[in-house]
Amino acid sequence: MGCAHGKCCLPRGDGGGRREGGGVPGGRGGSTLGRAAVPGAGLALEYATLTVDGLYPDSPGRETQDAYLVATRFAGDPDLHLFAVFDGHGACGAACSGFARDALPRLLLLAAEDDGAGAGGSLLATDPAGAFRAAMIGVNEEMHAAPAVDDSMSGTTAVAALVAGGALHVANVGDSRAVAGVWRDGRVAAEELSWDQTPFRADERARVKACGARVMSVEQVEGVRDPDAEGWLADEGDPPRVWARDGLYPGTAFTRSLGDLAAEGVGVIADPEVKTVEITPAHLFFVVASDGVFEFLSSQEVVDMVAMHQDPRDACAAIAAESYKLWLEHENRTDDITIIIVHIRDAQNVLQGVTKRTPAAPGRR
Repeated sequence: MGCAHGKCCLPRGDGGGRREGGGVPGGRGGSTLGRAAVPGAGLALEYATLTVDGLYPDSPGRETQDAYLVATRFAGDPDLHLFAVFDGHGACGAACSGFARDALPRLLLLAAEDDGAGAGGSLLATDPAGAFRAAMIGVNEEMHAAPAVDDSMSGTTAVAALVAGGALHVANVGDSRAVAGVWRDGRVAAEELSWDQTPFRADERARVKACGARVMSVEQVEGVRDPDAEGWLADEGDPPRVWARDGLYPGTAFTRSLGDLAAEGVGVIADPEVKTVEITPAHLFFVVASDGVFEFLSSQEVVDMVAMHQDPRDACAAIAAESYKLWLEHENRTDDITIIIVHIRDAQNVLQGVTKRTPAAPGRR
């Protein structure tokens, strides 16, 4: 994650995933496999997770700053399944991502219950965007107040995908990403489920500038490049960053996050963008991942790699290996890499042992 400054903080616990309801425990260094039924929609989910610690030669004992969450049968509902990735940044990034991982499901459930529905289903069904906004803003406020987490110059992204029967709701804060693989025109095409929130986006750039931010790369701040130029290239040089008008902080390469208290004054907010899609027979799988994956791989390239593997564990391993290789081709380090891949299958066919899908027989199996 791109954050130019940081302060000390207390360490958090492990860097793996936490699961509620069903599923199997997650962890670092090897992919895990789980399954969950979606009886209300006649679907079955088969998912894998993988986290690979980043390589930082100058900080050999560095703790991974990624965290993930898989919560099957969320809120006790067999049709609700939550998948999320958190990518921390700054000196306290590990503490921030771990805090968000633990707080988000609790506050999402609370947001639903506040609607008077009991079990958490009604608000998620009628206003999932409102439930996600309340939960993520709540995580942000709790993180600010947490004595064990110094988020003044640290924070985390959060991208969460909630399967709710036949719908998929995705909420995003920052530049982690969710993408679906959809059978379209004879091939598996990438369908974006989230939008990276960075100063590369004209709308996000205008929004933070309206809050008093300067948007410049490090080269521009140091006077190497014209400070007024806006012709940044995604794969060339330092990216555009958010800076205070009168200081060399916070230097974030994203425009929304959880935490980052000092950045809130210049428009770095915790309000998520939320997208809802209907799960159709053409939706074969979806991926939720940190930008350690998407720094050098496009959404379509990731989808192509998933489509090559029947087992999502194999796809996780292949994507992580390719991401790691590309990092080292461009830099002398790698970022932390976290991937969740969720295959969407027809429940009846799964019961009958039919899981393979091929281009000759497109659609869900």
